[in-house]
Amino acid sequence: MRPFIFLSLITVLFIANLPVSAQMLTSVQKKDFAKREDSLKPLADNIVFADQPGQRLKSDSNFTRILVRALKEKNSFYYSFDSLQTISRLYSPDSAFRIFTWQIKKDEYIYLQRGAIQMRTPDGSLKLFGLHDVSMFTAKARDSVRTINNWIGAVYYRIILKTYNNKKIYTLLGFDDYTISSNKKWMEVLTFNPNGEPVFGGPYFSFKDDSIKKEKQATVRFNIEYKKEANTRFNYDPEMDMIVYDELISETEEPDRKSTLVPDGDFEGFKWVDGKWLHVPKVFNYVLKDGQFPQDEKLLDETGGVDEQKLMQQTDKNLQKKQPAKKTKGNN
Repeated sequence: MRPFIFLSLITVLFIANLPVSAQMLTSVQKKDFAKREDSLKPLADNIVFADQPGQRLKSDSNFTRILVRALKEKNSFYYSFDSLQTISRLYSPDSAFRIFTWQIKKDEYIYLQRGAIQMRTPDGSLKLFGLHDVSMFTAKARDSVRTINNWIGAVYYRIILKTYNNKKIYTLLGFDDYTISSNKKWMEVLTFNPNGEPVFGGPYFSFKDDSIKKEKQATVRFNIEYKKEANTRFNYDPEMDMIVYDELISETEEPDRKSTLVPDGDFEGFKWVDGKWLHVPKVFNYVLKDGQFPQDEKLLDETGGVDEQKLMQQTDKNLQKKQPAKKTKGNN
């Protein structure tokens, strides 16, 4: 992924989460944290933008060391580090914790994810869990419940909080520059065990309403993998109370080659039902059952009504996308 695209993704999606109570910091503390942030910013930028792998790795090491030192200061939880634009900094909706994540390009083929979870504490002391990415060492990243020591890395851009049987369940949406030809977007469930330790994954996914059985999905975590250059949606829609993502289709009629998958104009999703994320194969069909139909703004006229001509044009485009790709001369 090109650095400026990654930076735009972080800027748009990550700065919306603000600390629960910044007034917990005194003016002296704010000045001290600002100085520490000034030291962190060039290192954070170099993690993404430095030309040489050695520079990126060294910046990552120094950044981690200085960040931990800053977080050890009392009430650091309430300082947002806003200038660190290449680092994801997400507070949970209930402000129980925040999670830092970022990625480092080791070489042309390998990206590594880094992360840490900082808990809010009553006395302002530091309670921090470092996250150790092992995704490059496992071929079955959706297979099991995991801890901070075998985390499936991603740069998170959204946290959704749900409760079931008085238990808080946090769903993380994240991005992974996976290979030279494909990206991944992850949907990961985070809970905390009785000892207050992070647990990733669990039996929180259901595909029971799918009429057509696709590739068997694991029930522990979920992801899509798609062509590097494809612009895909994978986010939570608060009005629909649903996680919505692009349905994918192969450009070359090779669905097993993830690097050929691009959006086809339709959407799938997940709806929170009875303590699980229930897969919705066709989002618009599901919403129609509820008497709703969220039109894209471009399909509305100036009065807010449906522009029938544009709607038909969009429908035609969707149908064309689903037609088998024509083989060109030289293709086998």
